[in-house]
Amino acid sequence: MQMTEVTYADAIPIDSYGPGFFRIGGQVIEGGAIIHAKGARSWAGYDDLESVLALKDDIDFVLMGTGTNMGPVLAAFRQALEEAGIGVEPMASPTACRTYNVLVSEGRRVAAVMLPVVDKG
Repeated sequence: MQMTEVTYADAIPIDSYGPGFFRIGGQVIEGGAIIHAKGARSWAGYDDLESVLALKDDIDFVLMGTGTNMGPVLAAFRQALEEAGIGVEPMASPTACRTYNVLVSEGRRVAAVMLPVVDKG
């Protein structure tokens, strides 16, 4: 079996996540996060639509991590992004982390906006 290391030439990968945080490119971000080829930072959730819209020339779609479980994207949020030409794909945040890493390793123009997973303990 031949192993090939995944490289991220033009993007920062999501290293890991846990209850209430994401580790992206070695940086820990508490709470929600927005990740794209040019960087990662804290994201305030649906109230921070402008940060996502600002990426419209650099991305084709957004992976929306909805937290521990898959849930719907707020209709107004989805509509605003779609009107700006940005597609939205909702999924649970753990799945969105893995999918984001695969897509950016392929050179895709994608961003991820993530709500954190919750500790069920």
